[in-house]
Amino acid sequence: MFIAIAQNIINIVVSLCLVFLFDMKVEGVAIGTLVAQYGGLVMAVWLYRRYYKKLGFKQHWPNALCRVAMKRFFSVNSDIFLRTLCLVSVSVFFTSTGAGEGEVILAVNTLLMQFFTLFSYVMDGFAYAGEALTGRYVGANDFLMLRRLIRLLFRWGFGLSLLFTLLYAFNGNAFIALLTDDEVVVAVSQEYYYWALAIPLAGFSAFIWDGIFIGATATRYMLFSMLIASVSFFIMFYFLHNQWANHALWASFIVYLILRGVMQSFFGKVYSGSR
Repeated sequence: MFIAIAQNIINIVVSLCLVFLFDMKVEGVAIGTLVAQYGGLVMAVWLYRRYYKKLGFKQHWPNALCRVAMKRFFSVNSDIFLRTLCLVSVSVFFTSTGAGEGEVILAVNTLLMQFFTLFSYVMDGFAYAGEALTGRYVGANDFLMLRRLIRLLFRWGFGLSLLFTLLYAFNGNAFIALLTDDEVVVAVSQEYYYWALAIPLAGFSAFIWDGIFIGATATRYMLFSMLIASVSFFIMFYFLHNQWANHALWASFIVYLILRGVMQSFFGKVYSGSR
């Protein structure tokens, strides 16, 4: 957390100084990001030397490099990599297909996706917390607490999703006005706005399950869920595109979010039943 906060503060301060004081424009933002990353690295080294060096990692290297453990480590990493590849494929396709519909549709899709981005930042916090606590309870074989954790995460997730839906419904136009003053884009966005309203309730389950599966290192279930949802996204889009145009893209994306949550819920029950 300290590293993330430091990186963001450095990025903001350096970028603002270079852009507004030295008129470096995009180059200033790029340099600000670069400086922030190295600032995070320096802070990570300092935190290690200050708090963790005394743990004596050198004596634990033989155990850490155990062949069975390393095989498991790379298996988990490959699952997450392939899952991320599917996620990126859907995101890139969404953007490129919107671009194919013209500049206005591209702008509208990019604008409305900010509703998803904002919501994802909030849900990622619960996913990260779920990831850490799941790892703790699975490591301790305390599956009673794990089930309680899952229930609490979903209660909070549903509550926040409902809150975001209401906020978007009653204040969405004000949020759009903060992002653009192009009247054409604002007008066309109203035609697709109800898809953005569906994002929180459709997507919160996937975020929470991602954290749980990563924390439990049950990443294969997460990968299978993503594969099914991604394939469904492309099939649905190509089936509906000729009739629905850009609406087909949004409908496919919402179904993709829902399927991720539904499939992960199914695999979550499978995982819980095996414990």
